Amino acid sequence: MASENSIVINGNQFSFAPGDTILEVAHRNSIDIPTLCYLKGATPTGACRMCVVEVKGARSLVASCAAPTAPNMIVQTETAKVVEARRMVLQLLLSSGNHNCAVCGSTADNWTEFQLKVQQAEEGTELCPVWGDCRLQDLAFRYQVTGERFEATETPYPMETANPFIMRDFSRCIQCGRCVQACNEVQVNQAINFGFRGAATKIIAAGDRAYINSDCVFCGECVQACPVGALVEKDSRYEARPWETRKVRTTCSYCGVGCQLYLHVKDNQVVKVSGVEDVAPNFGSLCVKGRFGFDFIHSPDRLKTPMIKKNGSLREATWDEALDLVARKLGDIKSEHGSDSIGMLTSARISNEENYIAQKFVRAVLETNNVDHCARL
Repeated sequence: MASENSIVINGNQFSFAPGDTILEVAHRNSIDIPTLCYLKGATPTGACRMCVVEVKGARSLVASCAAPTAPNMIVQTETAKVVEARRMVLQLLLSSGNHNCAVCGSTADNWTEFQLKVQQAEEGTELCPVWGDCRLQDLAFRYQVTGERFEATETPYPMETANPFIMRDFSRCIQCGRCVQACNEVQVNQAINFGFRGAATKIIAAGDRAYINSDCVFCGECVQACPVGALVEKDSRYEARPWETRKVRTTCSYCGVGCQLYLHVKDNQVVKVSGVEDVAPNFGSLCVKGRFGFDFIHSPDRLKTPMIKKNGSLREATWDEALDLVARKLGDIKSEHGSDSIGMLTSARISNEENYIAQKFVRAVLETNNVDHCARL
């Protein structure tokens, strides 16, 4: 009975459940099969062909992300034939567009010329904004390939910089379709899809409009799903490299759902926010507020000292002076009009711990339940 529900991968036998793909069984058992287009939770397409494996008896290599398991299947994940196929896929991708991911070519002159061309296209002097955090770059290093084998293909579409949250760099898009699936199958916003045909193919919003004029709600699901530098958060672009930041897990305070997120912190400042994947309740997804609404944290307009209004104008005060005044005023109102005459609005722009203290103060000290949460961005 066991053999009817097991397959052999790289000489080792593993059990599987009905509906499992080869990739799922492999990943579950810590066998690394590289992917580019595969997005967990979405319909597998097998489009990029990076996850191909050799299956005994099959006439050609099989895309493991879309291939269902079968009893007594024998799979090899890193044969010479598999490696050569993956290398060719990477070479084709690297030859298309501006992938200056430090996979040097055969001569320094060619590499310098290419870098200068990319910098001119981006009007900047930096390497790719996701350098060090790019799946294509990782695989190019792993399989030791460059884009020189095939003639370079230019991208006919300029970078889209119009919207306030997301930069779209078509020259770095590998058309893996992860952003489309993230939008249509995960968030179900139906804002983007593949458009045009052949060499003119690109990811478009309805009517080939810019994101800012489309049905996009700027949740950023597509940005988190993008494995390369085609979709990048506008404000955090070039702000920090992965090794310069530390990730702090916290709970989004904008509403009561409790979405889990990572704050990417550099020099004690938040430079980026991403969703925590594989964890309830959001499983990596965030709304526009949770992903992009963090600029206020380090805003120079934030108050740094308490303010007291006197004769119609505000003046700075000490903490002791401000707290004594608030305590006296609240005490007088409570004594004269009762606890229910007082209410408090807490803020989505303070921490969950501070919001907890605020509601505890209202209920335990002021003795009222008139406390609410303001989540305006």
